[in-house]
Amino acid sequence: MAQPPDRNPADPWRHLTAATPARIALGRAGGSLPTREVLRFALAHARARDAVHADFDSRTLADMLRAEGLVTVDATSRAADRAAYLRRPDWGRDLSEASRAVLKPDGAAGELVVAVADGLSATAVEAHAVPLVKALRPLLEKMGIPLSSAVIATGARVALGDAIGQALGAQAVLVLIGERPGLSSPDSLGAYLTFDARPGRMDSERNCVSNIRPEGLPVEAAALRLGWLIGEAFRRRLTGVALKDESEALPAAPADPSLSPHG
Repeated sequence: MAQPPDRNPADPWRHLTAATPARIALGRAGGSLPTREVLRFALAHARARDAVHADFDSRTLADMLRAEGLVTVDATSRAADRAAYLRRPDWGRDLSEASRAVLKPDGAAGELVVAVADGLSATAVEAHAVPLVKALRPLLEKMGIPLSSAVIATGARVALGDAIGQALGAQAVLVLIGERPGLSSPDSLGAYLTFDARPGRMDSERNCVSNIRPEGLPVEAAALRLGWLIGEAFRRRLTGVALKDESEALPAAPADPSLSPHG
């Protein structure tokens, strides 16, 4: 007896799925996607939306940074709530009046300040920001660049770091911020370095290291890259397009299990 035709044939591109998280080789059921793929897409979409709207646990984050020896201070943008933040990106680039009153150049900030900001994925910040700071600090100490303070910024866009740096009188600002979630990356952290940060700086005057997460750029590798960029930024006194990332020439550091976000 002849066998009935396979209604769920294997996709000949399936072997490529091992090389990318992109949605390829999904297969088909008749003229539609298989139910499993429809459900996987719905789950990924829900996770991305959850990451954008998740509450930012700034208190726990501050406790974790203080445990690493950093002095922390809270700051907020002009976006009073999440809805305003999503509607008005410009408000997320400007400090609230209350934060302007708190952030003063008292000398405690030092040469480099890290701003840990919720951005578009609090999930990413809470998972990867502290392990990244922990991996980065010893590299900076070897270069004589202390990292002693952190600003926990809520309702923040990348450029809020410019206002923070100016308010504190820091030479450079490193903004660790949750990136816009993708359907395969709801927990992607971005790091933006700006030397001589002040309002009005353009994106071309920053260096960015993005997709920091276990499935993208691991924390240890990101720390090496950022350490090189920060060292060169202070040596050349600039960041942005004039500072090309040549950290790939550095030897790879062995993985440290203690730096795992789940460790």
